[in-house]
Amino acid sequence: MSSSPTRQDLAAPSRPDQQHDFAVKLMELLVIPTFVLDVDCKVIIWNRACERLTGVAAAEVMGTSDHWRSFYTKARPTLADLLMQGRGAEMRLLCDRQLRQSETDHNLCAENWCDMPRSGRRRYLGVDASPIYDAGGKIIAAVETLRDMTDEKKTQIALEQLAARDGLTGLANRRCFDSTLADEWQQALRQRQPLSLLMVDVDNFKEYNDTYGHLAGDECLRRVAMAVAQEMRANDLVARYGGEEFAVILPNQSLPGAAIVAERIRSRVEHLRLPRRHGANCVVTVSIGAATALPSAAIQPGQLLATADAALYRAKHMGRNRISLPDGELL
Repeated sequence: MSSSPTRQDLAAPSRPDQQHDFAVKLMELLVIPTFVLDVDCKVIIWNRACERLTGVAAAEVMGTSDHWRSFYTKARPTLADLLMQGRGAEMRLLCDRQLRQSETDHNLCAENWCDMPRSGRRRYLGVDASPIYDAGGKIIAAVETLRDMTDEKKTQIALEQLAARDGLTGLANRRCFDSTLADEWQQALRQRQPLSLLMVDVDNFKEYNDTYGHLAGDECLRRVAMAVAQEMRANDLVARYGGEEFAVILPNQSLPGAAIVAERIRSRVEHLRLPRRHGANCVVTVSIGAATALPSAAIQPGQLLATADAALYRAKHMGRNRISLPDGELL
């Protein structure tokens, strides 16, 4: 267990060798996890706080280039390595978030999830790497300091997820849908794959609300939302688009495939057997409009949405509890 530095520990050094020993001792006593690499990217300092964070003793890494094993399960450079090797530009490919302070600042700053194999706890670390120069301006070492930001990151993720969820159904909300549709459109454009969209609307929902009340209406929407979600693949997205309307994004799905998904949704909702009116043998149903696009520079995501909306309107006009497809297979 580390102790606080004493007045004797921090006595002002007078000779160069004393100054070096003082700097090393001070770094060892820092409460901030810190390690230092030499010109060969070998560890020359691994302080006590770094031992506590990683679960790796200094004796195991001193004089070696195996420090990456303290943070990752597969070999990859730390920021200090990138700094010593003049590979700072690669930081953008390796880290979740880059925080280079300015074009003239030689420090590397980033945030990243680390596996932490020895401690057995995946941690989100804020990392800063700074160069040490000799009197001639030549880089002779790199200092890397670490901040455990895991709790802050988990809180941020939880808040972002909350902001992207519909409070009633737990599905993605309209904001999340808009963002995801834009992202999936760009990915489909790059990969030249089709992108399908379903617009799902609960039939005669106002009548249901008027008959059974708002609490029952809310439960109806939750049940329908669950039914729609159960037909999704891992990379699909179902969102509450607004009111009693839901939207489903189906990446890399053809129009015939989207029609199959739509029919499964329609049938599953019908088989929920949610009563629609007092004294009548009828149940809650949905109408679904489908559309598919092969994204290109000539069309926009809004056109896919408009086509699916038009198909939904046709399904409603044709009597509800059915699916409707556009005339052509692709936009």
